[in-house]
Amino acid sequence: MPVEEFVAGWISGETFSSFCHITPQGGSLPRKGALGLVMGYPFDTVKVRLQTQNTYRGIMDCMVKIYRHESILGFFKGMSFPIASVAVVNSVLFGVYSNTLQALTATSHQDRRAQLPSYTFIFIAGCTGGFLQAYSLAPFDLIKVRLQNQTESRGQPGSPPPRYRGPVHCAATILREEGPRGLFRGSGALMLRDTPTLGLYFITYEGLCYQYTPTGQQPGSTTVLVAGGFAGIASWITATPFDVIKARMQMGGVKQRAYKGMLDCIVISFRQEGLRVFFRGFTINSARAFPVNAVTFLSYEYLLRMWG
Repeated sequence: MPVEEFVAGWISGETFSSFCHITPQGGSLPRKGALGLVMGYPFDTVKVRLQTQNTYRGIMDCMVKIYRHESILGFFKGMSFPIASVAVVNSVLFGVYSNTLQALTATSHQDRRAQLPSYTFIFIAGCTGGFLQAYSLAPFDLIKVRLQNQTESRGQPGSPPPRYRGPVHCAATILREEGPRGLFRGSGALMLRDTPTLGLYFITYEGLCYQYTPTGQQPGSTTVLVAGGFAGIASWITATPFDVIKARMQMGGVKQRAYKGMLDCIVISFRQEGLRVFFRGFTINSARAFPVNAVTFLSYEYLLRMWG
């Protein structure tokens, strides 16, 4: 099994996080990558709050209230776990995708530039990578969302102590109170978010690269950047509803009622807040999707060409 795709995915994950953060993923990163993750993480916190709480009137209202009641530190709750896994998860996604596509088509990454595989094979390979990425991400994502939703401020005298003192204490508390299955609360919605979405993600990217690259040539940097950016936006169009459901199920039983299952969460959310609730956070995710995914694919393609 070729390992170049796994390594390229790992390194592009570090490059990706040095520009911005789009998903609740992380890893042991160099200083530059950690700095980029810190810069993008507050937007993820705002997105999670909007999806799981009804106390905010919009993005700006959420940002102002977090700053007033929790200080600037409120935007960075739960950030250590994302810093701990972004490169690893990116490696799983790109490595599994490329190797699955190679198994289905018996072609290398460079061969596929000359003749685009069928969209069915690309979709299957993307779904496979997305499924395995979601499975490895689920416990880390749960802990991140729980910590991001803690509105208590440690810096204000007299404020109540937070339920979780940090990621390790959060994991231990979940294991003690909810059992091992508690760490995978909302994982079904997470897999439904990432599995078909990443199939569409790679279809969009591969299709645009093929469409705007002259026959017999490799896609140029501009083509890769544009294709990667639009792939990111397209993926969030389909991912956001399940992203909302996932976050709400992960918070079930903590600050809100526990849902009986995914369908129960969908029905209750729709009845209480209407169809628009399933697109909370879409604006923030879309705004970050283009630059982040553009850079991710550019670094991934560059590394594979350098080694190929």
